[in-house]
Amino acid sequence: MKITGVELRRVAMPLVSPFRTSFGTETARDVLLVRVVTPDAEGWGECVAMAEPLYSSEYADGAAEVIRRFLLPRLPANVDAQSAGRAMEPVKGHRMAKAALETAVLDAQLRASGESFGRFLGAARDRVPCGVSVGIMDAIPRLLDAVEGYLAEGYVRVKLKIEPGWDVEPVRAVRERFGDDVLLQVDANAAYTLADARHLARLDDFGLLLIEQPLANDDFVQHARLARQLRTPVCLDESIESAEHAAAAIALGSCSIVNIKPGRLGGYLEARRVHDLCRANGIAVWCGGMLETGLGRAANVALAALPGFTLPGDTSASRRYFATDLTEPFELSDGHLAVPAGPGLGVDPIPDILEEVTTAKEWIPL
Repeated sequence: MKITGVELRRVAMPLVSPFRTSFGTETARDVLLVRVVTPDAEGWGECVAMAEPLYSSEYADGAAEVIRRFLLPRLPANVDAQSAGRAMEPVKGHRMAKAALETAVLDAQLRASGESFGRFLGAARDRVPCGVSVGIMDAIPRLLDAVEGYLAEGYVRVKLKIEPGWDVEPVRAVRERFGDDVLLQVDANAAYTLADARHLARLDDFGLLLIEQPLANDDFVQHARLARQLRTPVCLDESIESAEHAAAAIALGSCSIVNIKPGRLGGYLEARRVHDLCRANGIAVWCGGMLETGLGRAANVALAALPGFTLPGDTSASRRYFATDLTEPFELSDGHLAVPAGPGLGVDPIPDILEEVTTAKEWIPL
């Protein structure tokens, strides 16, 4: 298909409550949206890069510049998602920028052909179980109140963000309050070192599903050593930026579970490759989240419906993060979200809401 132009749009999305991790606190999402326009359809992609380079080296302003200066000029005259990915490959890194553009191209492609994201990716079910990610808080009673509220809403799994000084005691408190039947896992966002292995082993007593990204994102060897010292399964997140990274981690024994985030991997085609690799090697996967709006959430829910996603993901309902979403809100039903069945993403931005939250937009003719 021929792209006639691309719109880069920034929107400001306040969060319903601050979300704190080991690397910082977010109170709002500064979201870069990419809209690809063709004669037959238009497609949307959401860039998950944060406003500052804290989770990764990417940030929203930088992603917009990379798309504008380096990625768009490389697209072939007649393009689809596969050829877009190949065209962008020579640009080193910038996977979140690439993912946003590839997703917008794929959305337009699928809308034109009448095919849904789920069907294209290989979804095996029409709804997916949902977990919730709970940020670091200033007191355990507040944490317990938050977890109680999410369980009452029907979430089937709880993930606690942890950091040194906020780990064993919060986990103990949640287990004592809500019992051993609650599916519980923790996420360190690379806040520890191998010297903390003995301390992290104290988490083994709580029957956790996994500990996510305990050590530095670029250290497969240390993760392999840690995994041999813990009974709790080690899951990698930030470390996995490609199928090649996943293969290396599996070969070294660095993890037994992988969190698949399409934005971190450069798009949904690479995410599917990681899924296929892990499934072939008996490695469980689940779909992570980056506080996406309904546009990004729609694609994630479709991905999470693939057969290898055997653990509940962070594909929470819209109201977990936003009082008003860009699309019709995703609503939790019996702990699950429905996989959109319409063409492409299966959802559209609501025009009035989109204009209300837009802070800037730029049209780039091609």
